[in-house]
Amino acid sequence: MSLILGLNAYHADAAACLLVNGRLVAAAEEERFRRIKHWAGFPTQAIAYCLDQGGVRLSDIQHVALNSDRRANLLRKARYALEQRPALGLVLERLRNAQRRAAVLEELAGAFPADVFSGRVHRVVHPPGRRVPIGRWARPSSLSTAAHQLH
Repeated sequence: MSLILGLNAYHADAAACLLVNGRLVAAAEEERFRRIKHWAGFPTQAIAYCLDQGGVRLSDIQHVALNSDRRANLLRKARYALEQRPALGLVLERLRNAQRRAAVLEELAGAFPADVFSGRVHRVVHPPGRRVPIGRWARPSSLSTAAHQLH
């Protein structure tokens, strides 16, 4: 059985989803549990909900797909920084978020101390035109394709 936990973390609308054998079993935005609109951070309660709905534990998960790859679009990011000269506060916030994403294993361990994740973390960026929606608009075929790409 293939178990993939998808995470959208550290920016608005943090969420989690669970795919079992390429099929969407559960998906939730963290704001539904915290009652804070567009909540940004690590979606611990959404993860717990997805695991519960799937009847699995964090230790059963083989793959975690995280919504960013800091190596993606480096030239575009550098060009933006040179052309737009963003405020120092914005740059520092982006760097802090990158550090948090890099520590996803520590976040999982802190959120679920009784359950050890021993799978692999994949940093996933969807190229333009290949976005996979999560939620009521999700198409099972597109989710299966995305899940298959992790193997």
